[in-house]
Amino acid sequence: QVQLVESGGGLVQSGGSLRLSCAASGPTYRRKTMGWFRQALRQEREFVAAIDWSGDNTYYPDTVKGRFTISRDNAKNTVYLQMNSLKVEDTAVYYCTAGADDGTVVSGHTDDWGQGTQVTVSS
Repeated sequence: QVQLVESGGGLVQSGGSLRLSCAASGPTYRRKTMGWFRQALRQEREFVAAIDWSGDNTYYPDTVKGRFTISRDNAKNTVYLQMNSLKVEDTAVYYCTAGADDGTVVSGHTDDWGQGTQVTVSS
């Protein structure tokens, strides 16, 4: 099991940037694929980004591709989500998750989730 704690959320104007961090703990973190999801008010949780254990493979939906970048620093047990060119529709609670493989994380069928961090983009 992996414990996850997100940080870095906040209020930003449209077009601005934020960097989210997810601090992970647990003996198996470095073998896990890591991901970010988001959930806007009254909407379902949505996949945002994923990165495999080595950092060599990343995945994004079209809605954020080219604007968001996921990365990880295994020495620091931390995963990052750099968000640029933010839009009002990016407003949501962002969650970090960990899973055994890329497909499991991208589909959201994971057991380990953080508590979430709020991102609000104003117009």
